Amino acid sequence: MKISALFGKGFTAFILMGLALSSTAEVNDKAPKPIIEFTTSQIMTIIDGAPEYFDEDPDRFYREIGEVLDATIDWRGFAKGVMGEYASNARYKRLDAEGKKALREQLETFTGIIKSGLIRTYAKGLLAFSGSKFEIVDGDDIDPSARSASVTQLVYGSGDRTYTVRYQMGKRRDGTWRLRNLIVEDINLGQIYQNQFASAAKAAQGNVGTVVAEWDVAANLPEDLDDE
Repeated sequence: MKISALFGKGFTAFILMGLALSSTAEVNDKAPKPIIEFTTSQIMTIIDGAPEYFDEDPDRFYREIGEVLDATIDWRGFAKGVMGEYASNARYKRLDAEGKKALREQLETFTGIIKSGLIRTYAKGLLAFSGSKFEIVDGDDIDPSARSASVTQLVYGSGDRTYTVRYQMGKRRDGTWRLRNLIVEDINLGQIYQNQFASAAKAAQGNVGTVVAEWDVAANLPEDLDDE
């Protein structure tokens, strides 16, 4: 299995585990590990059923994913991280009222682009996870006062290949945890996209609006992920 295939599927698994969180009463979202454990189990059930309808109604798959992700993923935080210094608090404070309004709108627009783009780009690859085995190897000793944490999961792929997936999570003000980034092996999705955004912004002479308007998740795949 190529890293490209795993990453597409691995990142989707990370995101789509949120499908199980439509009822927060069913899972302890006050700690990172239970979220990953519970959602992994639930998402595998969804994957097993999807082949029955995906070819005829793929939009159903994407729609059901999108309806529940907001309860799990900090999309705005991820998008802001990708924008890096261009959406930093320091830069925001330096802007005038009009500039601040424009940046808020750009961040809102970019959040939507990132969300829909990642779902559409990676979701189909998730179907190949049917029958795969997952194992969480840490996450029991996270400091209750911590604001961020990382949970490591092993994904047993085809043959004897085993891949390491790290879920980077953040705690919200209400004490609940949300998924913010993913690292598969040594590929950090958030960092890769941040570097690409910075490069695009430099090419656009700092015009963030242009970068946001022209952003294409699929076109910005890292080379290792874009190989067929």
